[in-house]
Amino acid sequence: MQLKIKNPQDFWSGMFFTALGGLAIYLSRDYPMGSALQPGPGYFPTWLGGIMIGFGVIIGALSFKLEGEADRGPLLRNWGFRPWFVLPITLAIYAMLMDADFGFVPSLIVLIVGCALAHKDVHWRETILLSIFVTTGAVAIFIYGLGLPYPLFWWSR
Repeated sequence: MQLKIKNPQDFWSGMFFTALGGLAIYLSRDYPMGSALQPGPGYFPTWLGGIMIGFGVIIGALSFKLEGEADRGPLLRNWGFRPWFVLPITLAIYAMLMDADFGFVPSLIVLIVGCALAHKDVHWRETILLSIFVTTGAVAIFIYGLGLPYPLFWWSR
């Protein structure tokens, strides 16, 4: 019996989550933890890193299968490089728009539409509806619910 990688995308996703979780824990090591009732600045990144490591281990483990006969090794087929380029650029544009006080609503719409462009088959009607509903929910939660001090638009400061 041999252990083979059945799904290379899941394997590499699991490795990515595990590495990112380990990096989060490593970078937050100097911050005070606090407790669950009074969390310090290191509490959230440490727990989030641990959760990401857990997801990474589970996703990575589910990518394996046992085989009785020798088969080809895992191939990186159908590897999508477009999201690797489009998503970081979109996040950088979102960060620059928020930093320039462009407004929470237009910045979030740019983020959602930009993330949709990472897929090769963009459905514009669904993307526009998604951006409207997600932006409405984010404004309700973060601006009105939590009271974060972001201007909604550049003219509403």
